[in-house]
Amino acid sequence: MNNTQHIASLDGLRGVAAIVVVVSHIGLVFPSLHQLTFADIGSTAVALFFALSGFLMAYLYSGHPPTRKDAADFLVSRLARIYPAYLLAIVVAAILSAIPGLDYVHPISGPVEIARHVLMLGSSGVLWSIPPEIQFYMLFPLVWLCLARPLAHANILAAIGATLAVAALLGFPGPGILLTSKLHFFLFGAIAGRLHQYVPKQSAGPVIGVLALALPVVILIYRQWFSLESPWGMAPAFAAALIVWLVAMEHPISARLFAAAPLRFAGNISFSLYLLHVPVLFLTYRILDGMLPVTVILALGLCLAFVVAYGSYRLVEVPSRRALRSLWQRYGATAARVETAGQAPAISPLRRTSM
Repeated sequence: MNNTQHIASLDGLRGVAAIVVVVSHIGLVFPSLHQLTFADIGSTAVALFFALSGFLMAYLYSGHPPTRKDAADFLVSRLARIYPAYLLAIVVAAILSAIPGLDYVHPISGPVEIARHVLMLGSSGVLWSIPPEIQFYMLFPLVWLCLARPLAHANILAAIGATLAVAALLGFPGPGILLTSKLHFFLFGAIAGRLHQYVPKQSAGPVIGVLALALPVVILIYRQWFSLESPWGMAPAFAAALIVWLVAMEHPISARLFAAAPLRFAGNISFSLYLLHVPVLFLTYRILDGMLPVTVILALGLCLAFVVAYGSYRLVEVPSRRALRSLWQRYGATAARVETAGQAPAISPLRRTSM
């Protein structure tokens, strides 16, 4: 990993994206608040997550070409980061789906559907976004090679570029769980992450700070103003990557918002909040419906969603990530010792006698 500095404003941007996804699902869970259904802004927020993921991977890792160990460490680290909380979300959804008469809004029912989601091939609710993320992790070591030494790996770079071009010409085909439909968001984000290493923050003028605040607002609401076909085209991918780059420059104008403690807190728990907000809001509504005004139930549900997300972050995400990484490091150390022992020169019988 490079000697890179933590970009606090990106934590805040992640928090903003997670909050937007939560808001986009209010109408789904609360039928009487259907006017608050903003599915488009939820999709745009997920697009920001994809671009942000590509940006951070390139920013953190692409300073030097990866070895096989680097690539393996990267994959294990990323899986340890997301899989435990993802598995918890599957368990919660499966339990709620199995309760008779509950009619959970994002069901995962039956062994086949459960197995599909466990294998990261499912698409129930927000879980659809995890498969393309995992698929990009598998591709990233090749992207890493190209970003670190583009001239030395021109063939790989050309193949990735050709794949992106064909996918664009075909309208980014396939269901949302396939990487081909979202590849451009990750790649544009990765390019922005690599370029960010060459642009000093000191060069950020006030225009960058203003744009870092204004462009996220525009991209989140533009589909409410204009009747456009899809939030998943090439232009939204470019816009998402540009937003991430602008926020990452951390001009004081934008950093005052994105690096603020509340948004950074939301960013830290954003993955659990993203995965678990629907079941928390759904249960809150089903339990309290008719007992309290719907706006009060909504407020309580939102508060509980943050509490549950924080609990998942502290009790599931952090401990499991540390445990899995530690297990992988011990495995690597053991394998290295075995390999070293296997390469040690044998002691001749004559020397063994003289000892």
